[in-house]
Amino acid sequence: MGLPANGCAGDKQLKFLIYGRTGWIGGLLGKLCEAQNIPFVYGSGRLENRSSLEADIAAVNPSHVFNAAGVTGRPNVDWCESHKVETIRTNVVGTLTLADVCREKSLILINYATGCIFEYDSLHTLGSGVGFKEEDSPNFIGSFYSKTKAMVEDLLQNYENVCTLRVRMPISSDLSNPRNFITKITRYEKVVDIPNSMTILDELLPISIEMATRDLTGIWNFTNPGVVSHNEILEMYRDYVDPSFTWKNFTLEEQAKVIVAPRSNNELDASKLKKEFPQLLSIKDSLIKYVFQPNAKVPAPST
Repeated sequence: MGLPANGCAGDKQLKFLIYGRTGWIGGLLGKLCEAQNIPFVYGSGRLENRSSLEADIAAVNPSHVFNAAGVTGRPNVDWCESHKVETIRTNVVGTLTLADVCREKSLILINYATGCIFEYDSLHTLGSGVGFKEEDSPNFIGSFYSKTKAMVEDLLQNYENVCTLRVRMPISSDLSNPRNFITKITRYEKVVDIPNSMTILDELLPISIEMATRDLTGIWNFTNPGVVSHNEILEMYRDYVDPSFTWKNFTLEEQAKVIVAPRSNNELDASKLKKEFPQLLSIKDSLIKYVFQPNAKVPAPST
């Protein structure tokens, strides 16, 4: 293989090959690379087409490969329930093909995966503060999307060159982006109110770049420590952004009547990531620093 030991980057010159140019995370990654003066190229090959991936790598000669491509469904994961083959093609066949090609070329693959493969259970009860760890096996396959992601995570554990980042309910400071979890719930007619682990991209995406430079591999819960509920987020939104904002709650049972597939609710234990990056903020502190303070509406001066 010739891969560096986990956590030992050495002095090699950075150059990133990124898949997912048209996606939210892929687009943000490119902007971060530009800001940090890291050379990067977006892959043009299709993930399920091995020869096109090999051609990309030969042309770019990257130091690391990032996979931010994948099918999440539009407008949401319910799409995957009626498009199972398309979902498998990208999320399973494509991801595994990319991991295999990267291994063959002795390249580390940073794979943006999902933490929506768990749900609260008797050992990880809601409000207990006991989160699922990296070594825990997925216990949620209520949606086809989550089922494919859990399947791939299990298989990718056999690839020592892959760094799997479990992203959950991603949030950014761009409150106009329809993929942003905050934007989604502010537009819903009704929302549930359940504490969850979440990922603040403004803080964590730069950390993923640093993880690449450190050549870290294996599974990582890629969320801010702690949990935050829907109502807590909407209260912050009201207090910082729109004082007139109101919302209505409904129960999981009521929600089930208006969605096709069940949704994952869980807490992930982020202590492994926090140990590697001690500066990592808790979810509520990160929300305030990276999302709500930058978007705070300054009251008009009195005349």
